[in-house]
Amino acid sequence: MKARSLRAWSWVHTWTSLVSTLFMLLLCLTGLPLIFHHEIEHLSGDAVELPALAAPASPQALDTVLASARALYPQRVVQYAAPDEEEPAVWHVTLTPTPAPTDDYKSVAVDSRTAQVLRDAKTGEGFMYWMQRLHIDLFAGLPGMLFLGFMGLLMVVAIVSGVVLYAPFMRRLDFGTVRRERSPRLKWLDLHNLLGIVTLVWATVVGFTGVINTWADPLVKYWQYSQLSALLAPYAGQPLVPEAERAPVQKALDAALAHTPGQQVSFLAFPGTAYSSPHHVTVFLRGDTPLTAKLLKPVLVDARTATVTASPALPWYLTALLISQPLHFGDYAGMPMKILWALLDVATIVVLGSGLYLWLKRRATRSREAAVGETEDGVPALT
Repeated sequence: MKARSLRAWSWVHTWTSLVSTLFMLLLCLTGLPLIFHHEIEHLSGDAVELPALAAPASPQALDTVLASARALYPQRVVQYAAPDEEEPAVWHVTLTPTPAPTDDYKSVAVDSRTAQVLRDAKTGEGFMYWMQRLHIDLFAGLPGMLFLGFMGLLMVVAIVSGVVLYAPFMRRLDFGTVRRERSPRLKWLDLHNLLGIVTLVWATVVGFTGVINTWADPLVKYWQYSQLSALLAPYAGQPLVPEAERAPVQKALDAALAHTPGQQVSFLAFPGTAYSSPHHVTVFLRGDTPLTAKLLKPVLVDARTATVTASPALPWYLTALLISQPLHFGDYAGMPMKILWALLDVATIVVLGSGLYLWLKRRATRSREAAVGETEDGVPALT
């Protein structure tokens, strides 16, 4: 590589790293507990525990389950309902003042066997809530998400430029060399390069999937505009279906499952919510394998008649979004994957911290050399 190209790549690597480092450190630090959020919830007592019954019981109708949740907040509407991933007998019901997207929500867990409320979750507080909001949007909503997405994009550029620089800077050293006998700066430079190249694939995957995740809201809105608008043409001009005129929710769920056999329920979105239309209960179904469990199939059920009106295939960009979400947190292959993700996360924190240290040390060294007119080795400083 020519000296001019080397300087250009070095400039790109330095400044994309510097601009994004503090935010990437924040994301790595907040992402670490999020990897183990299920385990932390169990240890802290926030996880829902399904009580044992004296005799086996069949699930209650979904309408009865939803009614139990709404009894706690009669002035609110049901926005979403979903069975628990680990214990399907538990349903999580999200209640909001209106169907529109909002941060003002209540999450109620209900035992579908007895229709008894198991937990009225405390939303908007607690350690995990702060970690999640800082990691997702910095408490700034969509602008915060897009800003973090841009920082993630800069990190990906920093990784690519770091790979380009790795070969010329390490051509005289064996792979994995850490010169411990030299100055602390050289030792940390070698460690920075080593950990950076070892975590290369992981950091690229996590960084890129993080960028994709920040586009979730715009992608869903684009899907509604580009695909759902055509499917909803027969309902043009009709208002939101009033609750009193809706068919039983259990009937809508049964219709969706019958329309797409062999699938399991992921969640239900009710009329007027972000993932549905004003006229449908949208049932999102999934497969039962580690991969297909992350790929959703929407089934639009007419809220009045409980008949299936459409079951569109998700476009490629939403499929990419659904795959990127579990891949980002490593929560699709059990505890071994979570431990691996955590170790790589810690290694990335060291890479980011050492990069910041090296830059500060370099600036301090250059300032000192300029002041005394010579380098650290006693050679006259020419630049």
